[in-house]
Amino acid sequence: MPVRRLVHPPRPTSEDVPSVPEPRDGAPGDHGKPSAPAAGGAGLRLDIQGLRAVAVTLVVLGHSGVSSVAGGFVGVDVFFVISGFLITSLMLREWRRDGRISLGRFYARRALRLLPASTLVVVATLAGSWLFLGPLRFADYAKDAIASAWYVVNFRLAESGTDYFNTDVPPSPFQHFWSLAVEEQFYLIWPIVLIVGLKLFRRRVLLAIPLLTLAVASFALSLHLTETSPSWAYFGSQARIWELAVGALLALAAHRLDDIPRPVAAVVSWAGLAAIAYAAVAFDESTPFPGYNAVIPVAGAAAVLAGGAAAGRWGAGAVLSLRPAVWIGGVSYAWYLWHWPLIIIVPAAAGFGEKDGPLRLIAALGGIVLAWATLHLVENPMRFHRAFKARARRGLSAGLGLSAVAAAAAVLAAQFPPALNEGAARPDTKETLATASDPRAALTELLRQPVEKLPSNLTPSMRDTAYERSAVYTDGCALTMTGTVQTQPCLYGDKDAERSVVLFGDSHVAQWFPALDAIARKHHWKLYSFTKNACKISHITIEWNGGPYSTCDDWRAVTIEKIRKMKPELVITSSSNSAKLYGEGDMAEVWGKGQAETYRMLQEGGTRVLTVLDNPWPKNNAVDCAVAHPDSLSDCARHRSQADRKPEVTQAIREAAAAEDVTVLDPYDWICAPSGTCPTVVGNTMVYRDFGHLADGYVEALTPVVEDYLLELYGEDLSRRPGA
Repeated sequence: MPVRRLVHPPRPTSEDVPSVPEPRDGAPGDHGKPSAPAAGGAGLRLDIQGLRAVAVTLVVLGHSGVSSVAGGFVGVDVFFVISGFLITSLMLREWRRDGRISLGRFYARRALRLLPASTLVVVATLAGSWLFLGPLRFADYAKDAIASAWYVVNFRLAESGTDYFNTDVPPSPFQHFWSLAVEEQFYLIWPIVLIVGLKLFRRRVLLAIPLLTLAVASFALSLHLTETSPSWAYFGSQARIWELAVGALLALAAHRLDDIPRPVAAVVSWAGLAAIAYAAVAFDESTPFPGYNAVIPVAGAAAVLAGGAAAGRWGAGAVLSLRPAVWIGGVSYAWYLWHWPLIIIVPAAAGFGEKDGPLRLIAALGGIVLAWATLHLVENPMRFHRAFKARARRGLSAGLGLSAVAAAAAVLAAQFPPALNEGAARPDTKETLATASDPRAALTELLRQPVEKLPSNLTPSMRDTAYERSAVYTDGCALTMTGTVQTQPCLYGDKDAERSVVLFGDSHVAQWFPALDAIARKHHWKLYSFTKNACKISHITIEWNGGPYSTCDDWRAVTIEKIRKMKPELVITSSSNSAKLYGEGDMAEVWGKGQAETYRMLQEGGTRVLTVLDNPWPKNNAVDCAVAHPDSLSDCARHRSQADRKPEVTQAIREAAAAEDVTVLDPYDWICAPSGTCPTVVGNTMVYRDFGHLADGYVEALTPVVEDYLLELYGEDLSRRPGA
């Protein structure tokens, strides 16, 4: 199946704006009368408020599906720079004023700034998820809520992003908290580094050394992870720290910014705003990010901050300081918190699904009203309450209490998940096929019986269907996108048998493992598994993460040579026929030639090859669709004439197999009814686990059907040749 990179969160995607600290300690709501611009001083810079407005608007529009600003996710990078600049400026002011920086007071300010609003949004989002997003993912959403409350959700998202089968899972309504987590993780480290540096170094230029070292190391890691582990590059704080560090470095030089000649400052500020706009328009979900591409919005934000200090009315501040922009900047944090849950939950509540663009945009814009109310009724009353004034311990205690409340609410909600609507019981698919004298005829009969409502005896359960994995995956025998060496023996079936069968291909051959392992054990075959996610057996180079999927090419070459040395009786191959060719050429033509080359190499020693064509694909993620439409499963079904992602590739594979005398198995008749409908449920069993892969439970139920087919072709001892 095609790999949807998590360079950006699933939206495909979700990129989010971090919290924005106050530009002046004690300025309620970040509002105030215009004052002289200051860089790092005490004056309120309205252009920074306007820059916040630009950043949050870009993110909201991007998340809402406005295609002209598909790169709106760069708003998060702009906010990282703003945050680094303002928070560092605030701490430096405190050092100059008091001769010290109080860590207790710093963290108390952060807690009172962030947690009242975020706790409200976490609890409200949890309630909306329970009511409208269904039971399948709710346990995960509850865990996301807990991780969000404690500002570690970015690590959950980074880790889940490495799971190949999460590429089409709907985004979490808590996903936007990742950027707040990154920021707060930075501020666990940076104040301490700054305090130590201020005590050790008298000159600011020397103070920049540890911060510059941190920034360079983080940027280098970002470049590496963008190529090797996109989800960790995007969500991991270690690959994002450099963006906050750029803002902090700028704050260290703030006393020099007023010295920039006004014409130069004006040009710099406009150039910075243009760079941000360019990134928002030119980038999209296919852009490798962050990596080198993040330099554009980061440098743009830094230029606006640097130039705005001295540019006067001729700089970008002339636009950024306009009253509407300043007002949006003032509510940007709360708007950010509300916009993403509204985008996810409102369409689901209205019955339109998550891809309804206009409704998503309307819902996100409606978040401005909630943002204003949150600012004035929740944020400011608690943030400036006299009970916390000059009492850092109380502020910290209040913050910890709010996080604990949000986490406790999530734990409690997880104990009472929403129920799944169910219909009547249906025939047990596995038992029906296992006891039938003619399994194929029994399967055809089951396929003729449409299932419109989720069976009350659904087996396996919906959650097990979506989340449980066969031994190939739990044993680490399905290599990830970056893996090239299979460290496990990956031997199954009858391990002491003389005859052997090999599974070779990507996840679309690995999905047949539950049936083939049972057959191999029954008929005394060794079963070897050589699979790598999204790696085609055809000698072609496909695209991954914006470049060649070179680890696939390396693994394929090594694995084919290994199989030739083993000389198994049978190699069963299959690959998803959906991919993007890297470089020029006709996909079907190149694929067919590469497939024929693989067949020739595998058969040189007398090994027989069976190619299983790609299975029909459902309309979308089948389990999520079934949960969303439990009483009308036909809404999730697809006709077989529309179920092949690349019919021209399928035809090329057929022709290559015919040319090389390779047997072809077409699984469509095992998945689609004689009427042509390819359902999501057959009997009492889900057919698919996601968007593209067959469910383990269904493949296991098909074991007698697959067994009859293999024995008919090759015999119990694998000595027969098809057509002989």
